[in-house]
Amino acid sequence: MTSNQDRLRSVLIFGGAGFIGSNLAHSLLEQTEAKIHIFDNLSRAGVRHNLEWLQRQAGSSGRLEITVGDVRDATLVERAVRSATEIYHFAAQVAVTSSLVDPRLDFDVNLGGTFNVLEAIRKAGHRPFLLFTSTNKVYGELRGRATVATSTRYRFADGAGVAEDQPLDFYSPYGCSKGAADQYVRDYARMFDIPAVVFRMSCIAGPRQFGNEDQGWVAHFLYSALAGQPVVVYGDGRQVRDVLSVSDLVRAFAVAHKNSQVGAGEIYNVGGGARNTVSLLELIDAIEQLAGRKLHTIFQRPRPGDQLVYVTDFSKLQRQAGWEPQYNPLQTLEQIYAWWKRNRHLFPKPQTSDAARISAVLQELPGAA
Repeated sequence: MTSNQDRLRSVLIFGGAGFIGSNLAHSLLEQTEAKIHIFDNLSRAGVRHNLEWLQRQAGSSGRLEITVGDVRDATLVERAVRSATEIYHFAAQVAVTSSLVDPRLDFDVNLGGTFNVLEAIRKAGHRPFLLFTSTNKVYGELRGRATVATSTRYRFADGAGVAEDQPLDFYSPYGCSKGAADQYVRDYARMFDIPAVVFRMSCIAGPRQFGNEDQGWVAHFLYSALAGQPVVVYGDGRQVRDVLSVSDLVRAFAVAHKNSQVGAGEIYNVGGGARNTVSLLELIDAIEQLAGRKLHTIFQRPRPGDQLVYVTDFSKLQRQAGWEPQYNPLQTLEQIYAWWKRNRHLFPKPQTSDAARISAVLQELPGAA
């Protein structure tokens, strides 16, 4: 893309101070001359540090604008959308467990917030490109897919990944809100001629991820090992996910934008694929070797709706846009570790007694091994 075209780009990122949003904004600031508008309510841990990082990068260029706001505020969303030529909608409630505790919040943010974005685009009338990030959780437990087990992992019996024609089975409030939202995006694309694309994503990992038990589990496991904190494994640890580096995801955003006329109204499953799968047990082993520390694991009974195996079939995006992942899970883990070593001051230092206390409490829970 030429510099002249870049200067005409006005990129709005809802949730732009978060893990994925800040990595996208960084890439755009570094590789293009586009103007970047970050829209974020700053509710997530670490996002203020991400904003400071982006502000340092932008310097006095005038290319970075920041709005502290919530996607539930329709008026503020409309104001932000008016001048955008492309929009990336990442703002969301992202945890299944949180959706069970407060389904109303989950509904209002994930579905209501997405509806506000779509209505703002419809009213604006200039048809900006929209990319919405959905989730593999819209496919539920994948009960129709037979699995087999080895000593360290489960796998699909047929060896195939999950493609876009997999039947939807939302299962949780989170799955419902994200699934309904991605259907709204698809139908607004068709009915109002909006060049919108949906990514149903698997496990995304990489630098600037402040992972926790419910979201960003790869980073969470690594940070826990480094801090001497125990982690809870729900199930026997043989559950498998395909891990996608956030750098590869940012490249996928770029090819989706470049091919927006082909992909308008389309849904793509995006993840690491069969070559980048890892089980929880295998990841724990890799972390222990990388960090040189034992990770204290506490096993609990499986959580309802959890998928034994999820492996993305990303062949649709590969066929249409030539995209495929470049980084494997170990490389991604090494990138997170390198970032942590440069930014360990951002993480509170746990007390040994705290770790012991957490471990003792978890051991008392029903089903603890």
